[in-house]
Amino acid sequence: MISRTVFAWAAAALLPCQYVTAQTYSSCNPLYSTGCPADTALGKAINVDFTKGSVNSFTASGSPTYDSSGVHFTVAKSGDAPQLASVFYIMFGKVQVTMKAAPGAGIVSTLVLQSDDLDEIDMEWLGADGTEVQTNYFGKGDVTTYNRGAFNPAANNQNEFITYTIEWTSEQITWSVGSTVVRVLTPATADTNQYPQTPMQIKFGSWSGGDSSNAAGTIAWARGPTDYSKGPFTMTVQSIAVTDYSTGTQYKYGDTSGSWGSIQAVGGTVNGNSGGASSVATADVPAVTSASPSIPAGLGDTHGSTSTLTGWPWVASTTLSTATQAVTSSAGIPSGWVITSSGKIVPASSAAVHITSINPLLLSGPIALAIIATFGRWP
Repeated sequence: MISRTVFAWAAAALLPCQYVTAQTYSSCNPLYSTGCPADTALGKAINVDFTKGSVNSFTASGSPTYDSSGVHFTVAKSGDAPQLASVFYIMFGKVQVTMKAAPGAGIVSTLVLQSDDLDEIDMEWLGADGTEVQTNYFGKGDVTTYNRGAFNPAANNQNEFITYTIEWTSEQITWSVGSTVVRVLTPATADTNQYPQTPMQIKFGSWSGGDSSNAAGTIAWARGPTDYSKGPFTMTVQSIAVTDYSTGTQYKYGDTSGSWGSIQAVGGTVNGNSGGASSVATADVPAVTSASPSIPAGLGDTHGSTSTLTGWPWVASTTLSTATQAVTSSAGIPSGWVITSSGKIVPASSAAVHITSINPLLLSGPIALAIIATFGRWP
């Protein structure tokens, strides 16, 4: 008989698809509650090759598509915001994405690391200029100012596959383009209480900052407005490699401080896999010569209705009041299942699921497809 866990997980895996243009938020902000659920830990290194198709350790919204070039995030009309989000979190680590940014005035390609208490590390490529990338960070959801961004060189980023790296430790964050470190941030050089230091989920995709429904300041920052008649506009990701510098199965907040020293790694150790972390002297990195322009203040940093929300960039401002809200945390990985080095979630050898006797035609189409996606075939 097919395991109930398979059905439950397969059904859960389909849920995020409805959140096409949803504003992301933290369903439980650990700064204000000690009862938030634990985050699923990656606890290892994975390397996902999207030229071979999708993997179920990343859930989709907005219908990304796949072919031999990788996964495509296409903005063709107002409201399009395709995205992939990891079902796991990392507690310090390295994220390397090989990609081409989307062209087009107002179009934004984005890589975001974000925690439940709204720490954030970003890279963003504006389609109006294929020669640079914006690097940015936020701490604890504080978006009262947008003075932390910088533009860094990233030549030919719309026509060439380039590997971009965010490496994040308790001592520094580095942003790299190819093999070149373009920016370094340390707790000492970050704004007060703004250094990101809590378990991060990974999200990447494209959206239209230049959409006419957005605020004028956002459209100006995105170098819009967006002319959809010149589209569609596509960001392509060939692969993503993620190394979690901590180990274990879950990450829990030990208190409401939001400090990395309070994070507990269940069954493992924070920084238990950080031996390969690099260290870059700030003096070795070129000075930031082009600060990002100010973006209008967003949701603020006070506890209340906005304390569980992120700021831009994931949805046009006019849709915020009606959009279904998508949770930053995910259902995680079913008990007895593991993430392989290629990013697939499969049953552990000690909890193998035998479903070969079940006729897939007797199952609903979505569940059968989800099971096939899990195993790469019908078992």
